Amino acid sequence: MAQVIVRNLDDAVKRKLQRRAVQHGHSMEEEIRDILRDAVKDDGRRRGGFGTEAAKLFKGIELDEPIPELRIGLRIPKFD
Repeated sequence: MAQVIVRNLDDAVKRKLQRRAVQHGHSMEEEIRDILRDAVKDDGRRRGGFGTEAAKLFKGIELDEPIPELRIGLRIPKFD
């Protein structure tokens, strides 16, 4: 197994990692391994934006008619 040393880690980041590890019932080292594993699980492929990902989910469901575009009229408040 490889080893990685991370230098100059902010104290706040370390505290958050420790808290997160406790929440998941892990050591901080195991929590960091899980985070790194999740970060590279897609082999570096970028995901699209929300619309692209949503379109992929609903591709091929064969709707009878297209879903109308949602337009919301917003009024901008005046701050006098």
